[in-house]
Amino acid sequence: MTEETKVEAPRFDTLPLDPKLLRAVSDSGYTAMTPIQAKAIPIVLAGKDVMGAAQTGTGKTAAFSIPLLQRMLKHENASMSPARHPVRAVVLAPTRELADQVAQNVLAYAKHTNLRVACVFGGVDIKPQAAQLKAGVEVLIATPGRLLDHIEGRNCALHQVEYVVLDEADRMLDIGFLPDLQRILSHLPKTRQTLLFSATFSPEIKRLASSYLQNPELVEVARPNATASTVEQRFYAVGDDKKRALLLQLWRERGSKQAIVFMNSKLGAARLTRALEREGLKASALHGDKSQDERLKTLAAFKAGEVDLLVATDVAGRGLDIAELPLVFNFDVPFNAEDYVHRIGRTGRAGASGVAITFVSPSDARLVADIEKLIKRKMDLEPAAASLASDDERPRRPRREADEPGTEAPRRERGERSERSERPERAERSDRGSWSAPRRAPADPFFDQPYEPKANPAEPPAWEQAAAKSLKPSGPSKYIKPKRQTAALFGPKRDLEPVEPAQPAAASQENIAG
Repeated sequence: MTEETKVEAPRFDTLPLDPKLLRAVSDSGYTAMTPIQAKAIPIVLAGKDVMGAAQTGTGKTAAFSIPLLQRMLKHENASMSPARHPVRAVVLAPTRELADQVAQNVLAYAKHTNLRVACVFGGVDIKPQAAQLKAGVEVLIATPGRLLDHIEGRNCALHQVEYVVLDEADRMLDIGFLPDLQRILSHLPKTRQTLLFSATFSPEIKRLASSYLQNPELVEVARPNATASTVEQRFYAVGDDKKRALLLQLWRERGSKQAIVFMNSKLGAARLTRALEREGLKASALHGDKSQDERLKTLAAFKAGEVDLLVATDVAGRGLDIAELPLVFNFDVPFNAEDYVHRIGRTGRAGASGVAITFVSPSDARLVADIEKLIKRKMDLEPAAASLASDDERPRRPRREADEPGTEAPRRERGERSERSERPERAERSDRGSWSAPRRAPADPFFDQPYEPKANPAEPPAWEQAAAKSLKPSGPSKYIKPKRQTAALFGPKRDLEPVEPAQPAAASQENIAG
């Protein structure tokens, strides 16, 4: 018999790191390196460009942040002048939550040094961020859109940047950040060290690397697009109307404390959250329609154990590190197969075990085939229990009399009991369910009569006869009032008599005689 020899993972204290960084790593609870860290950190310390591919949850953040902090210690100083603290490293992340998490990790590793760290992202007030940048920072973690806002506002200068990290670059390309990345990289010096880390490598990522990386070292600790071996993947064939009941059944059977439920739409996440709250569960939604403060508070409450089920879109599918998360549900099969790898990567992190359950409806066959093609693994569909109740069969609130069209609720004195159960028609309506047939319009005897032809076909229709009568002159209308006779201002007019003109010859003779 041959005994299996367990290879001991390399330790951080074997690397040429400053004691301040080693103390910070030890304070974070890490002693041994993960495979991606053991391969990438020496290459980054040597000053080479790196393309790192590893399964999610294997410590990619420490793989680039610790060696970059080590290389920037030569610029460390305790001066209060902003000019002595220019931006030396830029870390770009696709989502606000991932940027905030990376910033927390970098702050933990740099807490014993004088290096300043800042994190900027959208959804919050830009003025405090601008003030922090103008005070001087060495490490800047940002989302592409907000970093461009600060560049245009001249809140930071990037002409002294020496290190650039593109974290989850494939996701940034998926959501359309390529033009923003190109604009940001155009503001950076040509001579720099560029690192690209991602859980998946697509042809677009390789083209991006060939454009902006110089002779990069490819670091792969697992097959690209592979899922973690510590995650148990299960697929259930279930209809859309029974997914909610299956979710509640599996959640109660496994007895897990917390889980993330992934949805494809923001509206679906909000609706499912309200339905789970009606079942008595502590559920909260996380999607792009929420403000940044609400999203951060929701994540903090989930990490603190105040929320049982976090119903989220793919906003939470990238880079979020939630310790000891045992269960992940894919309520909807993701449209992009690579998102499946990131979703189930929220569980089974740092060597822990986890379970990822996916609900597959009959219309998801093509999406499941894309996932199987990506991870190169055939998934077995398990049938859901036939006794599951559909969403339409869940108990509803009985209709009140006031809910019936055309009726009013009777007024009852306080303490008077309802007599609905004594009415047979109400009982029959409750047996049929909450739906009631629409009321028919009252019958009109004139329109119900059969058609009868006219005795005289040459006679014009009745409406034409009425129109002809209305056109006959009938004198002035009775609605026209006669004119009122009013008195004139200076009395009535009088006929003036014509005045005969005087004869000029006679007048001249009288003048001569006088």
